[in-house]
Amino acid sequence: MTYPLDIVVAVADNGVIGRDNQLLWRLKTDLRRFRDLTMGKPMIMGRKTFESIGKPLPGRETVVLTRDPTFSVEGVHVARNWSEAVEKASTLAEKMGAAAIAVAGGGEIYALALPHVRTIYLTQVHASPEGDAVFPPYDRAKFREVARSEHPKGADDEHSFTFIELEQRGGNGQG
Repeated sequence: MTYPLDIVVAVADNGVIGRDNQLLWRLKTDLRRFRDLTMGKPMIMGRKTFESIGKPLPGRETVVLTRDPTFSVEGVHVARNWSEAVEKASTLAEKMGAAAIAVAGGGEIYALALPHVRTIYLTQVHASPEGDAVFPPYDRAKFREVARSEHPKGADDEHSFTFIELEQRGGNGQG
């Protein structure tokens, strides 16, 4: 069985998602949302994204998609291509009783996932930092907005931001 794919991403107003393999903002509210959206699910991410996190996250299984033949980390599942990553994540989803697979970045992985994704959980960060990683272009018309909530800058969040949930129109969102 192939499970639905859901992208979880924070994107600045200018499309930037990171620089030097790091997030460019401090948004505790968004980190809580990321945890809530990924908990109990397998996550597919690229090697650089995994290395920026630094370890497998509790309550989730991590599939790292990498071309590096020497990459190996205890507690992490390694895939060498997109199909293998989806297959491994689907097996993990079944074992975990998860309803979906979370795609957690970075830019190259999001580009691979976009044609197959069911839902995009987008955090639109209202800032325009310089960066070297961007969210790939996609046809917004293929998605419909099903939820939106605005959040002001605050003590735990250094920028204002908007949570947006986009569902693929007429697609099954499976790998």
